[in-house]
Amino acid sequence: MKLASLKSGRDGQLIVVSKDLGRAVSAAKVATTLQQALDDWHNIEAALCSLYEQLNKGVLTESFAFNPSQCAAPLPRAYHWVDGSAYVSHVELVRKARGAELPESFWHDPLVYMGASDAFIGPCDDIEVACEEWGIDFEAEVVVVTDDVPAGTSREAAKGHIKLLGLVNDVSLRNLIAGELAKQFGFYQSKPWTSFSPVLVTPDELGEAWDGCKLSLPLRATLNGRLIGAPNAGVDMTFDFPTLIEHCAKTRSLMTGTVIGSGTVSNVGSKEGSCCLAELRCLETIAQGKPSTPFMSFGDRIEIEMLDAAGESIFGKIDQRVVQSIL
Repeated sequence: MKLASLKSGRDGQLIVVSKDLGRAVSAAKVATTLQQALDDWHNIEAALCSLYEQLNKGVLTESFAFNPSQCAAPLPRAYHWVDGSAYVSHVELVRKARGAELPESFWHDPLVYMGASDAFIGPCDDIEVACEEWGIDFEAEVVVVTDDVPAGTSREAAKGHIKLLGLVNDVSLRNLIAGELAKQFGFYQSKPWTSFSPVLVTPDELGEAWDGCKLSLPLRATLNGRLIGAPNAGVDMTFDFPTLIEHCAKTRSLMTGTVIGSGTVSNVGSKEGSCCLAELRCLETIAQGKPSTPFMSFGDRIEIEMLDAAGESIFGKIDQRVVQSIL
C-alpha cells in the first residue's frame, strides 16, 4: 500500500496512491490524516488496503491523477523525528578527511539525534536558505515510521513495529555544523526542515528488497542532472532499523508516528557514488588534498529516488530547488 498527503492545513489530507504512482483516491472516509490512520492502524489498515486494491484495479470512479507537486510530506508534522548515522563507514570517511580517528564505540553504539519535526516539507517544495556560505548540502536517506514502541523493546520485537518506509532529504548546512558540535549539545541551526518522498509504503510493497531490517536497493541522488551516487541502502548498514529502534527505545517509549532515519546512505569506498556532497568532498580531499566540488547554490536542483528491480519508482521522486529565503 502507498500513502500520501495532499497539502491541506497543517496535517494534510490523506490519500491512497496506486502502485504505479499514476492515480490516487481520497481516504477521507477512513481517515482524514496519516497520523489519524497510524493512531488507529489496527482497525484502519484493512479499509485502506481495500481502497488500494480497488484503486489498482481501476474500479474507483472518484480516483484522480496523482501529482507529487500537490503533496505535502506524507506526515506533514510528526511527534518525533530521530535521525541516525547507521552507515559508520560514512562517519569514518569524514573523520579520515580531517585526520581524526574514529572511536571504537561508534561501531557498536549507534549515533542518533532528535531533529525538528514540527514541520516537514513536501517532495517538490523549495529548499529555502538565507545564505550560500552556510554550506548547503543534501542527504539522501531511508526512513521508517513506527507504531507505539514500548520502552525496552528488543531488536527482534522492533521489527514488528515498522509500519511504513520512505525517503528523505535531510538538508544540512555544513559550515554551521562544526560550530554547533563544538558546543557539545547537538545540531540545531545547521539542520533546517527535512523533505520527504511523495509516498510512504507498507513493507509488503518492497518484496525481497526488504528483509524486515534493511532495504537493499540503490538510492539515487542527482544534482543538476548529474548522478552523484546510487549506493545500495542495504549494503554496509552497520545498524539496521530494528537496532536503531531498540536503541531509541532503551529508556522511553516511542509514540505512534515516530520517524527514524538511517542517516546518509553510504557504501564502503563509495564505489557507487555518494548520497551527500560532504562525502564526495571528503573523497576529493583524501585523493587530492582539497575538495573540488562546491556545496549547493541557489538555483540548484536535487532529485532523490529509489527504483525497484523493474526500474519503477517506489516512493516517487524528491525533486527540489534551492532558493534564497529572506531573513
